[in-house]
Amino acid sequence: MTEITLGHTPDADDAFMFYGFASGAIKSDFTIKHVIQDIETLNRRAQRHELDVTAVSAHAYAYLQDYVILRGGGSFGLDYGPIVIARKDRSIKDLKEATTVAIPGRMTSANLLLKLAAGDFNEVEMSFEAIPEAVLSGKVDAGLVIHEAQITYDKEKFAAVLELGPWWSSQTGGLPVPLGINVASSRTMSREQLKEFSGLFIKSIEYGLDNVDASVDYAMTYARGQPRETITKFVKMYVNDITRDMGPSGRKAIEKMFAMARERRIIDFDVKIDVV
Repeated sequence: MTEITLGHTPDADDAFMFYGFASGAIKSDFTIKHVIQDIETLNRRAQRHELDVTAVSAHAYAYLQDYVILRGGGSFGLDYGPIVIARKDRSIKDLKEATTVAIPGRMTSANLLLKLAAGDFNEVEMSFEAIPEAVLSGKVDAGLVIHEAQITYDKEKFAAVLELGPWWSSQTGGLPVPLGINVASSRTMSREQLKEFSGLFIKSIEYGLDNVDASVDYAMTYARGQPRETITKFVKMYVNDITRDMGPSGRKAIEKMFAMARERRIIDFDVKIDVV
């Protein structure tokens, strides 16, 4: 048995995808040690090459060494994605009017997408869970919300300043919005093992889709107080056909994001994409 560390977030969509493994339904020659941490922590741990397999932001892949992208398990928005919110009474209709913007991590894909859409801005990094309250209290002028906050933010109190999903679609001819991916270490796993695990992960995702009720039950462990209908809606948004296998459109979306970042000098190097 080969023991591997498997990092994923305490988020409902990740939990749904990994339910096949966690439930024991997907058998393999791998002994899996689950590591559950927020996405920006996983991004940094992957930079230090501390995990064999892990969820990371698609943006973070640019800064990783000796990791390949698994074709399954990606989180892609389909004309929807992260949203910049502001208090309705602040009358911020354009991000240029905001002095400070809260972001959920510098290596998150949401942050890179916002930089592509809006250019430079004064960012304040904080936990994604703290962002709505920071906006409401006036600690920041606007906030970039991810995860289920995209659909649960209080529309009586907040206005959407910028919706990055439709913006991305308009800029790319309708490519899916690249947000999260899963990567595996080519330093600690052979190419054969990488391909084997990639296939197993797809089976875990398919098991979740074939057993939605049980998988959502498991995902509710990470619901952060949200009702089942909200978690079900969020999971269905981000566990879709491209999650099973990103295919050409998912790969092209990631490549496009990095090409745009290179053109706009947000990154100063080319990013080679390797998918198994």
